[in-house]
Amino acid sequence: MKKVLIVEDEIKIARLVRDYLHQAGFDVVEATDGPSGLAMARSQKPDMIVLDLGLPGMDGLDVTRQLRATSSVPIIMLTARTEESDRIVGLELGADDYVDKPFSPKELVARIRAVMRRADATLGGGETVTVGDLSIDLPKRRVTVGRETIELTTTEFDLLLTLARQPGRIYTRAQLLDAMHGVSFESYERSIDAHIKNLRRKIEPDPKRPSRVLTVYGVGYKYADE
Repeated sequence: MKKVLIVEDEIKIARLVRDYLHQAGFDVVEATDGPSGLAMARSQKPDMIVLDLGLPGMDGLDVTRQLRATSSVPIIMLTARTEESDRIVGLELGADDYVDKPFSPKELVARIRAVMRRADATLGGGETVTVGDLSIDLPKRRVTVGRETIELTTTEFDLLLTLARQPGRIYTRAQLLDAMHGVSFESYERSIDAHIKNLRRKIEPDPKRPSRVLTVYGVGYKYADE
C-alpha cells in the first residue's frame, strides 16, 4: 500500500484529504506544521507528500528546500496564495505539481495517482535512451551524464525523457504538460519553465548557455540533435 504524508495545519482540510485518500486505498500519515512534516518525511519514508505552503514553524517552501537536498520523493503543494511567484518558487525548488485552494479532493487524488504512476513507471526490455553522453535507464529511472549519476525529481525525469526520446522535436509547453501528467489538467504552463530551469541546472555544463535542452523562442523546448 502506497503511503502519503499530508502536511496541513487546517484540520478540516487535512481530514478531508485523508478520508479521500483512505477511500482510494492509500495509507496516510499526517503532520500539522513544517518541522514535524520534515521529520516525518525523513522517518516515515512516504511515497508522496501533499504539502501546504502556509505552515506554522516552517513554511512549505523551506520544507521543500530541505527535502530536496536529500530526497526526490514526489511533492504536490497545496496553496491558497495568489502570488504567481510563490508557485514558481515552489516548482523551482523541486515540487512536482501544485493545487490551488479551494480544490476538488477527487482532482487531488487523480493528480497524486498520476504522479505516482510516473514515479513507478518502468518499461519492459531494459530500455535505455541515449543521446550523446546522456543516458536514461528507464527501469531504474536513472540518468547519467558521462560517468556522473544525476538525481532528478519525478517530474524532471519525465520531462527529460519526453524531450530526449525525440531529439530535435519541438514541444510546446502544453504538449509537455500533457506528456508528463498523462491526464488532462488545466496546469499552469509556466510550471514547465521552472522545471526546465531545474533540469538545466543539473545536466547542463553551463545552465546559462544550455547545449542540451534548448529553448525555441515563441514555441517551446527541444532536446538538441546529436
